[in-house]
Amino acid sequence: MATVLRSPIGAHVPVAGGLATRGLRYAAEIGAETVQVFVSNPRGWAMAAGSPAEDQRLRAHSERHGVPVFVHSPYLINLGSPNAQTLASSVASIRHSLARGATIGARGVVVHTGSAVSQPRDDAMRQVREKLLPLLDEIPPDGPDLLLEPMAGQGAMLCATMRDLGLYLDGLDHHPRVGICLDTCHAFAAGHDLAAPGGMAMTLDALADVAGADRLKLIHANDSKDVCGSARDRHENIGAGHIGAQPFAELFRHPVSRGVPLVIETPGRSADPHRTDIELLKSLRGD
Repeated sequence: MATVLRSPIGAHVPVAGGLATRGLRYAAEIGAETVQVFVSNPRGWAMAAGSPAEDQRLRAHSERHGVPVFVHSPYLINLGSPNAQTLASSVASIRHSLARGATIGARGVVVHTGSAVSQPRDDAMRQVREKLLPLLDEIPPDGPDLLLEPMAGQGAMLCATMRDLGLYLDGLDHHPRVGICLDTCHAFAAGHDLAAPGGMAMTLDALADVAGADRLKLIHANDSKDVCGSARDRHENIGAGHIGAQPFAELFRHPVSRGVPLVIETPGRSADPHRTDIELLKSLRGD
């Protein structure tokens, strides 16, 4: 009988107090099988050096227990920005995130696909290509892939729909170190109706058409506070929003997403709602 790949389910975990000390304790508390972390201030440009002891503990735990680790880069990064300082800081921040990801043994570094802001989209995309291709070429064979996260479609965002993603990948020559991080809330907000019968499968089929069936490396499993096509990036707990719980069961069964790790980025100021979300996803997985 063929082996069925099982998607690990986890969360973005808090790390104030240490990547391993705080992050792994929280992961255990909520039943996470995979984790996503920040390695520097997500809302600033300061690039933290990290703690060698914490880095080693996280890496050793990941390797010993088979817990995939991912890094989310800072939110300020925008390679499509017309501002020279923002552009330079974005390049430095991505390089730092990739280096820190390599140190802790991360599988991927998630980067938002950016916005043209006030300049023409074509100019912004030429800029993305010029700045990102050298960074991709720098990634060592054992380093993390760079994972593009399409956005919700607000403002002058460069990539939201699967069609946008295809054009974005064309601009990067479908570089082999580029992977995809699919955020379900973003895709829904951008107009992919995941809540409709067969909507999740249709969206994953479209992703495979433009990116290839093996480029999806991570899923941000988030419900949506807003309706399909709203272009609003507001996450909701699983089953409590406009996507609903059932499409996530469909996600686990699709060949493109089978075995791909999922992390939640859902609301909650304590472990309880995150534990509930993870338990619900595990039940939808078939546990």
